[in-house]
Amino acid sequence: MTEPDKIEVDQFLPYPPAQVWRILVDPDLMARWLMPNDFKPVVGHQFTFQAKPMPALHFAGTIHCEVLAVEPERLLQITWADRSGSGLDSVVTWRLEPEGRGTRMLMEHSGFDLESPFQAVAHRTMGSGWRSSVVRSMLTVLEHES
Repeated sequence: MTEPDKIEVDQFLPYPPAQVWRILVDPDLMARWLMPNDFKPVVGHQFTFQAKPMPALHFAGTIHCEVLAVEPERLLQITWADRSGSGLDSVVTWRLEPEGRGTRMLMEHSGFDLESPFQAVAHRTMGSGWRSSVVRSMLTVLEHES
Protein backbone atom coordinates (compact mmCIF):
# COMPACT_ATOMS: atom_id res chain seq x y z
CA MET A 1 0.00 0.00 0.00
CA THR A 2 1.26 3.48 -0.87
CA GLU A 3 1.98 5.86 1.98
CA PRO A 4 0.64 9.37 1.32
CA ASP A 5 4.04 11.09 1.64
CA LYS A 6 5.66 8.76 -0.91
CA ILE A 7 5.50 8.31 -4.63
CA GLU A 8 5.73 4.68 -5.68
CA VAL A 9 6.02 3.21 -9.15
CA ASP A 10 5.82 -0.51 -9.85
CA GLN A 11 6.61 -1.03 -13.53
CA PHE A 12 7.48 -4.08 -15.61
CA LEU A 13 10.10 -3.26 -18.24
CA PRO A 14 10.54 -5.85 -21.03
CA TYR A 15 14.34 -5.58 -20.88
CA PRO A 16 16.89 -7.50 -18.77
CA PRO A 17 18.15 -5.95 -15.51
CA ALA A 18 21.60 -5.22 -17.00
CA GLN A 19 20.04 -3.06 -19.69
CA VAL A 20 17.73 -1.23 -17.26
CA TRP A 21 20.66 -0.72 -14.90
CA ARG A 22 22.68 0.85 -17.68
CA ILE A 23 20.12 3.60 -18.28
CA LEU A 24 19.95 4.22 -14.51
CA VAL A 25 23.69 4.76 -14.08
CA ASP A 26 25.01 6.11 -17.38
CA PRO A 27 24.76 9.92 -17.06
CA ASP A 28 24.23 10.45 -20.80
CA LEU A 29 21.43 7.89 -20.96
CA MET A 30 19.95 9.20 -17.69
CA ALA A 31 19.86 12.68 -19.22
CA ARG A 32 17.73 11.29 -22.06
CA TRP A 33 14.99 9.91 -19.79
CA LEU A 34 15.25 12.19 -16.77
CA MET A 35 17.40 15.34 -16.79
CA PRO A 36 20.91 16.60 -17.59
CA ASN A 37 23.23 15.65 -14.75
CA ASP A 38 26.77 15.02 -13.57
CA PHE A 39 25.95 11.65 -11.99
CA LYS A 40 28.46 8.91 -11.15
CA PRO A 41 27.37 5.59 -9.62
CA VAL A 42 29.67 5.97 -6.62
CA VAL A 43 28.40 6.09 -3.04
CA GLY A 44 29.01 9.58 -1.66
CA HIS A 45 29.17 11.25 -5.08
CA GLN A 46 27.34 14.59 -5.02
CA PHE A 47 25.73 15.72 -8.26
CA THR A 48 22.93 17.83 -9.67
CA PHE A 49 20.05 17.49 -12.07
CA GLN A 50 19.15 20.51 -14.15
CA ALA A 51 15.43 21.04 -14.68
CA LYS A 52 13.27 23.85 -15.95
CA PRO A 53 12.99 26.57 -13.27
CA MET A 54 9.49 27.17 -11.91
CA PRO A 55 9.58 30.50 -10.06
CA ALA A 56 5.90 30.29 -9.07
CA LEU A 57 6.74 27.13 -7.11
CA HIS A 58 9.97 28.61 -5.71
CA PHE A 59 12.00 26.09 -7.72
CA ALA A 60 15.22 27.40 -9.29
CA GLY A 61 15.73 24.35 -11.51
CA THR A 62 18.64 22.63 -9.75
CA ILE A 63 18.14 19.41 -7.82
CA HIS A 64 21.00 18.60 -5.46
CA CYS A 65 21.70 14.90 -5.00
CA GLU A 66 24.06 12.44 -3.38
CA VAL A 67 24.44 8.74 -4.11
CA LEU A 68 23.49 6.76 -1.00
CA ALA A 69 23.59 3.16 -2.26
CA VAL A 70 24.67 1.26 -5.35
CA GLU A 71 24.15 -2.47 -5.86
CA PRO A 72 24.76 -3.17 -9.55
CA GLU A 73 21.67 -4.36 -11.39
CA ARG A 74 19.68 -4.33 -8.12
CA LEU A 75 19.55 -1.00 -6.26
CA LEU A 76 20.28 2.69 -6.73
CA GLN A 77 19.42 5.19 -4.02
CA ILE A 78 20.01 8.94 -4.09
CA THR A 79 19.04 12.01 -2.12
CA TRP A 80 16.91 14.58 -3.98
CA ALA A 81 16.91 18.08 -2.53
CA ASP A 82 15.62 21.44 -3.69
CA ARG A 83 17.59 24.18 -1.97
CA SER A 84 15.75 27.04 -3.67
CA GLY A 85 12.90 27.49 -1.24
CA SER A 86 10.54 24.51 -1.12
CA GLY A 87 12.51 22.71 1.57
CA LEU A 88 12.20 19.39 -0.23
CA ASP A 89 14.82 16.98 1.10
CA SER A 90 13.90 13.53 -0.09
CA VAL A 91 15.21 10.15 -1.22
CA VAL A 92 14.67 8.29 -4.49
CA THR A 93 15.24 4.54 -4.58
CA TRP A 94 15.15 2.28 -7.63
CA ARG A 95 15.02 -1.49 -7.09
CA LEU A 96 15.36 -3.89 -10.00
CA GLU A 97 14.11 -7.46 -9.83
CA PRO A 98 14.46 -9.99 -12.68
CA GLU A 99 11.05 -11.11 -13.90
CA GLY A 100 10.80 -13.56 -16.78
CA ARG A 101 12.69 -12.01 -19.68
CA GLY A 102 12.36 -8.52 -18.24
CA THR A 103 12.73 -6.46 -15.10
CA ARG A 104 10.35 -5.34 -12.40
CA MET A 105 11.34 -1.77 -11.51
CA LEU A 106 10.19 -0.50 -8.15
CA MET A 107 10.79 3.22 -7.67
CA GLU A 108 10.07 5.07 -4.45
CA HIS A 109 10.40 8.82 -3.89
CA SER A 110 9.96 9.46 -0.17
CA GLY A 111 10.31 12.30 2.30
CA PHE A 112 7.63 14.77 1.24
CA ASP A 113 6.13 17.04 3.89
CA LEU A 114 2.54 17.23 2.71
CA GLU A 115 1.82 19.98 5.26
CA SER A 116 3.98 22.27 3.11
CA PRO A 117 1.93 23.73 0.23
CA PHE A 118 4.99 23.70 -2.06
CA GLN A 119 5.88 20.11 -1.28
CA ALA A 120 2.25 19.00 -1.64
CA VAL A 121 2.21 20.47 -5.16
CA ALA A 122 5.62 18.92 -5.89
CA HIS A 123 4.32 15.54 -4.67
CA ARG A 124 1.29 15.68 -6.98
CA THR A 125 3.27 16.97 -9.96
CA MET A 126 6.20 14.61 -9.55
CA GLY A 127 3.93 11.66 -8.82
CA SER A 128 2.18 11.95 -12.15
CA GLY A 129 5.51 12.62 -13.88
CA TRP A 130 7.28 9.59 -12.40
CA ARG A 131 4.34 7.33 -13.26
CA SER A 132 3.73 8.50 -16.80
CA SER A 133 6.23 10.63 -18.72
CA VAL A 134 9.37 9.33 -16.96
CA VAL A 135 8.41 5.69 -17.48
CA ARG A 136 7.58 6.40 -21.15
CA SER A 137 10.93 8.14 -21.57
CA MET A 138 12.75 5.22 -19.96
CA LEU A 139 11.05 2.80 -22.34
CA THR A 140 12.00 4.96 -25.32
CA VAL A 141 15.66 5.03 -24.27
CA LEU A 142 15.62 1.28 -23.59
CA GLU A 143 14.12 0.63 -27.02
CA HIS A 144 16.84 2.68 -28.74
CA GLU A 145 19.61 1.07 -26.70
CA SER A 146 18.57 -2.54 -27.35
